[in-house]
Amino acid sequence: MGIKAALPRYELYLYRAVLVGALIWAGSWIFDASSENVDRKSFKESVRPGWHYFGRKMDVADFEWIMWFTTFRNHILFALVGHVIFAKIFTVIAPKIGIDGCKHRSLIFGVYGGLAVLVTMGWTFMALVLSHCIILYSIALVKSKWLSFAAGLATLASIKMEPYNSWQESLVTGSFDLQDILFYGGCGFSIMRCMSFCLENCEKKEGNYTFSDLLRYNFYLPFFFFGPIMTFDRFHAQANNTQLTRKEREMWNITTKALLHLGVILVVDVFFHYLYILTIPSDMKLVTKLSDWCLAGLAYSNLVYDWVKAAMMFGVINTVATLDHLDPPQPPKCITMLYVFAETHFDRGINDWLCKYVYDYIGGDHDKIFKELLATICTFAITTLWLGPCQLVYIWSFFNCFGLNFELWVAKFFSFPPFSTIENAMGEAMSRRIRGIFNAANFWAIVLYNVLALNSLEFAKLVARRMIFKGFPLSTLSVLLVTYCGVQLVKEREREQALLEEPEPVKPVDGGKEKAE
Repeated sequence: MGIKAALPRYELYLYRAVLVGALIWAGSWIFDASSENVDRKSFKESVRPGWHYFGRKMDVADFEWIMWFTTFRNHILFALVGHVIFAKIFTVIAPKIGIDGCKHRSLIFGVYGGLAVLVTMGWTFMALVLSHCIILYSIALVKSKWLSFAAGLATLASIKMEPYNSWQESLVTGSFDLQDILFYGGCGFSIMRCMSFCLENCEKKEGNYTFSDLLRYNFYLPFFFFGPIMTFDRFHAQANNTQLTRKEREMWNITTKALLHLGVILVVDVFFHYLYILTIPSDMKLVTKLSDWCLAGLAYSNLVYDWVKAAMMFGVINTVATLDHLDPPQPPKCITMLYVFAETHFDRGINDWLCKYVYDYIGGDHDKIFKELLATICTFAITTLWLGPCQLVYIWSFFNCFGLNFELWVAKFFSFPPFSTIENAMGEAMSRRIRGIFNAANFWAIVLYNVLALNSLEFAKLVARRMIFKGFPLSTLSVLLVTYCGVQLVKEREREQALLEEPEPVKPVDGGKEKAE
């Protein structure tokens, strides 16, 4: 049935009321658990004094958040602001010395990025990254996709698996708090960009892209250490575009987004004073004593927080990239808006890379079961290597790969009679409601399959037992009911967007039914 199927307005109001009430109810349980256990011994390292104005301790369990927005925000902002200022100075000076600034701006981006990486990480790290670039550029000249993939994955494995990663890391001299993150982030994203370059060079019909093109692409500073990955074809076309214009109110939108990011960062810090959503799941003795609603709220809020973190991190970077007249990959889709595995991702850049070069390349139109199975296995095999092979990643990859394929199997099964006949006979609104029930169950499969990677396997197993077995039927059905309400609100938002993009056609006078998309 079509996405444009509408539900009565009063029904949607009821869904909103149920959802808001449930979120407040679950939040109150988490707040009580946080307040009552603030002085717990296991909280000593991750719950520390926060803002003086609140008079409460703050959850500081996430190193990445603290690194990005507290401890090292000045260093990161200094580098990104330097990038913007450096580029602006060049665009002002270039015409005066007879240089086309628009034509050579990708070179300037690369020069500044290379210098910043050299100063930050040292010449040994720079030499290591350049060696990866040289090796993969040499492979690119052969114009063999399979050889490019094999060489790229072998290079990626060299920084993700022992003993090769330890040996390469030992080449980087010096010691500071960000070194590990910058080393693995810089090398990892660099190799993925080089693979994109190799694969795009294979598609180039005449000649080859130059080594200079690869360096300009790879050393674009906003993307270098933390991503997101922008495939070479898109970056090359946008960075070498000489017709630089701003859309109407574009600078206003950029400023608004920057202020919005700042506001969200402050809101998250305030929430961390009252809801210890990151610290509580690490104390399994405490978690076993919590209510089912509290556990469900913790699992859901951890995924929402991970999305917020990714959205803010990529949002800051994307703001700089937009100032450079680039159209970078957008932040990931919020977990609240997801009810199918096909749209689940936490890094849209990596997702776009995998879809273009692996998933869509092998899976085609994704309607054949065996091709889809092969495509998902290959996609999650590369994802496992990207994340770093370990038991937890293996489990995460298996369940998400299974979930993606299971969706297709179920869709295929219900597309045959008598199920398809029954659905065609019922109204579109009723079809939407029935699909929403399955989507609600699917939503919690997504939550459980991904929360194990964010917290721990033990926490995910405990939540699953409480939600499916011990909490049945009251907790299970009540949580699914709330989720169903949320799914229907998401579907309503999607319906409104679909109508804006393509208005529903006027029905013919003879009473014939127009089939919705």
